[in-house]
Amino acid sequence: MAAALAGPCVASSEAPRTLTVGYYDFPPAIYSDAQGRPSGPLVDLTRRVLAHAGFQAQFRGLPSARLYAALQNGTVDIWPGAPGKPELQADTLEGRETLAQISLNLYHRPDTPRPTMPSSLRKRGVIIIGGYNYWPQVNQMLHDPQLQIRLHRTATHTSALEMLKHRRADYLLDYEVPVSQALNRLGMEALPHVELHKVAIRFIVSRHTEDSQAVVDSLDRAYAEMSAAGEDLDLPEE
Repeated sequence: MAAALAGPCVASSEAPRTLTVGYYDFPPAIYSDAQGRPSGPLVDLTRRVLAHAGFQAQFRGLPSARLYAALQNGTVDIWPGAPGKPELQADTLEGRETLAQISLNLYHRPDTPRPTMPSSLRKRGVIIIGGYNYWPQVNQMLHDPQLQIRLHRTATHTSALEMLKHRRADYLLDYEVPVSQALNRLGMEALPHVELHKVAIRFIVSRHTEDSQAVVDSLDRAYAEMSAAGEDLDLPEE
């Protein structure tokens, strides 16, 4: 009897399975801090959901192109990111539960008329953030030869706002959360904008991960159980 009772205790003491969670910098939701450590509320939420599902998270920060390649070859198991990426469809499974929704906006200066899409962009300059891969319909619009949009790439959200302020271009295409943080950092007022798309953030699991369907199902189930239990799963808007 003693041996039988001891069995479950030994099993429960086994270390949880570690899954590699890939991300690229998307402050303040998820990013690498000055010491290179994963930071932000999406890191905390991801770690909590994985723990509830019986997994341990190991985070790995990568540029977007390398992150996609890692999902395609299975060296990254999970990405808490945007579904519907055409280049990932063959190699990933998408969760059902939405962790957050982030608005993709077209910003303009207060002295610029509200744009009519997409005609107002014709032969105009649009600032974009290097390394970001936007919604497919937005990418198609940016590269439409009929519109002849001039793209101005920059590395940070603050530099993008400075470029817009100093009239280096007419519009800024960027996500609401990091723009709000950058505006606060620069002491600038909120900018008028048009919302182009609302991006859902879900768990994207590599098909090359062992038991990938079971993994994505367990993450969805864990998130639903935590939500039903009344846990705070909301991410800060700024």
